[in-house]
Formats: sequence, structure tokens, C-alpha cells
Amino acid sequence: MTALLATLGGRYYTGADVFAAEQEHIFENMWFCAVRSSDLALPGKFKKVQVGRESVLLVRGRDGLLRAFLNVCRHRGAQLCTESEGEVKRTLRCPYHSWTYALDGKLVAAPNIGTLTDGAGAPIDRYAYGLVPVALTEWLGYAWVCLSDTPPPFEDVIAEATRTLGDADAINRYGIGGLDVGHRVVYDVAANWKLIVENFMECYHCSSIHPELVGVLPEFARGMAAQANVGLGAEFGTEVAGFTVDGAAGFDRLPGITDDQDRRYYAITVKPTVFINLVPDHVIFHRMFPMSVDRTIVECDWLYTGDVVASERDVSASVELFHRVNVQDFEACERTQPAMSSRAYRDGGVLVPAEHHLAEFHHWVVSRLATSV
Repeated sequence: MTALLATLGGRYYTGADVFAAEQEHIFENMWFCAVRSSDLALPGKFKKVQVGRESVLLVRGRDGLLRAFLNVCRHRGAQLCTESEGEVKRTLRCPYHSWTYALDGKLVAAPNIGTLTDGAGAPIDRYAYGLVPVALTEWLGYAWVCLSDTPPPFEDVIAEATRTLGDADAINRYGIGGLDVGHRVVYDVAANWKLIVENFMECYHCSSIHPELVGVLPEFARGMAAQANVGLGAEFGTEVAGFTVDGAAGFDRLPGITDDQDRRYYAITVKPTVFINLVPDHVIFHRMFPMSVDRTIVECDWLYTGDVVASERDVSASVELFHRVNVQDFEACERTQPAMSSRAYRDGGVLVPAEHHLAEFHHWVVSRLATSV
């Protein structure tokens, strides 16, 4: 007999109360992948990122350190930086009343600042009235932030994320932190973030909507996702030379990967909003930014060795393969989103055996929201 498991009910994809709880208990309480560190390579470079309900500002200091702050002036709460990204020379200045902060968050200037005192009449502590810091760490060449007052150990994030590879060190052999961004596409998807995660985690749909991907990875036609085969990944077809849109050869394989990793595709999910695709000559890195219950921004980086990027070699064949996969996936999610509010999906749908591993994701979501939804 073939077992069918229940999915989450439709309200988990349409309910404003559910999304509000996810913002509080998931996005604002876990490590959230914010930006490629090299995008902020120079002192004064900054980027504004939405994390749950908060606007977070990441900025490179004069000392070379990358820091994160809440994007809120301590004076009257104006948003400090209104542009999505940019570069300043030495300070961040609030456009409302000109309170000005150093790149390490310290309050350095304000109108009549010399007359300001704290409640006890002493001169104000410039750091105490500086920008509110946000926890930040770097992994795989990306900056990850956490809004929680007690961030979970990042080692736990790494351990869970790499579990499907079957070898905790396998991801390190791709040298992701040392790769360069060869191409980037930002997708605006009219779908709930969980639909996108679920789609990425299963391959039951691969034979239906991914002809190019199945052409390179023929075993995907059987509907089993690479993430369901711990440590094995998916093998290239016998006539396939590279992970490209037509199966033609790509580039030399990344220096650190082993023979066992060659000619294989691996995929991992880093909860809550990151997908990483590993192939022999490049890495495809997705970051999701849930903006509302039915809108998600997905930023996708294609990462190559510095030699490939610096020599301006043509990466279009490898980019085109996964760009098509992305478009096909996101269109499927957008077709699904409207039905989440249908009475037909009030109690959810079903998972066939090839999708049973999605139940673990559903249980995880419910456990995170157990006290609020």
C-alpha cells in the first residue's frame, strides 16, 4: 500500500497571523543569511536587509570588520538608511535630525550634542546611545545575522545543514567562501516562502517541469530528490560533460573536491531561507527574503573560481541551466499560491512517498509556531 501523509493546511500559506508568528519565532530568532560579504568589501559600504519585521543595516567599518545594526536612529526612530545599499565616507547620518554615527555604531555627532546629558546629569555615553548592534557571523563567504538576544549556536546550524551530505567536511571542500560571484539574479516571487522551500526539497515535480535538469541528472526523472539520498547526491548522465543547459563541458572542477564528489550534484537546505546547490565546477547559492505572506524575494548567486570570473569566461551555459530551473519552480509556486486560500485546501493536501521527507519540514514549522498559532 502507498501511504499518503497530510501537508500543512492552507492557512499556513495565507494567514497574516501565521506570517506574523513566523517573523517573530523563525526569521527573528534564527541565523538569517543577509549578504555576500564581498559585496561589502570596502570601508563604508552598506546594505539594508529585511529580517522579519526589522530593517537591518550591514556596514564595513574603517577597521575592516563587517557589522550589523538595527536600521533605526536612537533619537526619534527614523530609518537611518533609506537606500537599499550604498557607500559612505566615514559616518552614517540620519536624514531627520542629523544624528550621526561612526561605522562601528558609536554616536559621534548631533545638533547641540555638547549639552546633552543622561538622567544623572553626566555626559551621555556615545556607545550607549549608538546604534543597536545585531549578532553577525560569517560562513561560506556570507554574513549571517541573528536578532535574538540569545542567538543559537551557529555550530548547530552548520551541523544540521550539512547532514544531508553525509560528511560534515564535504561542503568545505568546495571552498565557497573563496569563490567569486560570476552572476546574480534577483527574483520577485508571488508565493509564500514555505511553498518555495517545499518545492526545492522535492523532485516529484522534476520530470514534469524541468526537462533541462532531468537531461543532465536523469535519475531525477524518478522523482527522488538529492536531499533524500544522504551522502549520495545525484549523478550526471553518462553522456553529460558538465552542469550546463545543454550538458556540454563547463570549467575545471573546483580544486578541493574529491573524485567521489565529481560528476555529482548535491543540494542542501539551511533553515529557514537558504538553498545551496553544489556541482563540480561552481556553486549556486539562493537566499530568500520573505516580504509578506504571498511575496518572497529570492536572490541567487552563481559562484565560480576567481580565475573564471577574472578572465571573463562565458558562464552563460551554466547560469542558464539553473535560471531556467528557478523560473520553472517559481512559476509553479505562483500557480499554487492562489489555491492555498481555496476551501479545497482548507485541510491541506497530501505527500506521496517521494515527498515524505517534507513532513519533517512541516513538523519543524509547526513546532516553531506552537505557542502562537
